[in-house]
Amino acid sequence: MTLFETVFEPMLLSETKEPFNSKDYIFEIKFDGIRALIYASPTTFKIYNRHKKDITNKYPELKEIQKMVTKPTIFDGEITFFQDGLPNFQALQERAHLKNTYRIERLSKEKPIIFVAFDILYEGKDLTKYSLLKRKRVLESYSDNEVFIKPFWVDSNGISLFKKIKKLNMEGIVAKRKESIYEKNTRTENWIKIKNIQREEFIIGGFTEKKDTPFFSLLLGEYQQNKLNYVGRVSVPKKEKLYEKIKKENKRKTSPFKDYQEENIYYLSPKHICFVEFIERSKEGILRQPVYRGEK
Repeated sequence: MTLFETVFEPMLLSETKEPFNSKDYIFEIKFDGIRALIYASPTTFKIYNRHKKDITNKYPELKEIQKMVTKPTIFDGEITFFQDGLPNFQALQERAHLKNTYRIERLSKEKPIIFVAFDILYEGKDLTKYSLLKRKRVLESYSDNEVFIKPFWVDSNGISLFKKIKKLNMEGIVAKRKESIYEKNTRTENWIKIKNIQREEFIIGGFTEKKDTPFFSLLLGEYQQNKLNYVGRVSVPKKEKLYEKIKKENKRKTSPFKDYQEENIYYLSPKHICFVEFIERSKEGILRQPVYRGEK
C-alpha cells in the first residue's frame, strides 16, 4: 500500500509565544481555517480533515484541483474563506456546518472557499522524506488559481513577518525548519506556530458551573455607550481564588448584560474585572479561543 492509499493525520505544530529570526527556518503566514489533506489523481479526489474524516462533499468547488494533477498527489493545507482580502473563520465555520446539499452547492458558487496549499507530500511517489525546501520546490510547479493558492513565506526573518501580520490582525505565523522532513501525526520543534495573541480586560457579569468538574465559566462583558455588552465566556480552574470570592457574592435575578439573558446562570453585579487573552473576535464581538489570565 502506497502513501497515497493511506489516510493519515497530518504533521502537527508546537508553539512558542515570541517570534524569532533564524537562518534555519522559513516563516509563513498562519491562515485561520480548517486543516485538510487533499488526495487527487486523474481518477480520484478526496478531502480529509486532520482527524481523517472525509469532508469532500462539503467543498465541491475544490474539485477543480483534480484538473491540476496528472498523477496521484497529496497536498497539505488550510481550507480558508477570504472576506475583504483576509481570512474569516466565522464565515468558514458557518459553511462547514451546512448539511443541505443545495445550499452547499449554491454557496460554493456565490462564496467559494480557497485551499491554501503549504506542502506537498506525494506526487507519484512519497515526498515526505524530502526536506521542506525540496518539497516547496515541487509545490511551486502548481500555479495559483481561484480555489488553490500557495502561501507567501520569508527566509530567516520571522520577527518582521510577525509585525506585518499583527498590523493586519491575522492569526499568527508558522516557523518551519528548512531541512525538516514531513513527520505524520508528530509534534516537534521543526514546525512552530506563533500566535498573534490579544490581551484585554473584561467585566465579569456572571458565572456557570457543573458539579464534579474542576472548572467553572465566567461570562464576560465590556461597556459600550454605558451598556454592558456580552462578549463570551472563558473557562477558569476552580482552584483560582476568584472562584471562592464570586461564590460568596449576592446573586442578581436579572442579567447585567444588554440583550443577553439565559437560564441557569449566576448573574453578578458587574464590578469584578479579569484579564483574558484571545485570538480575535467574531463579527458579533464574541471572543475566539479566550484564555483566563487572572483577576485585575
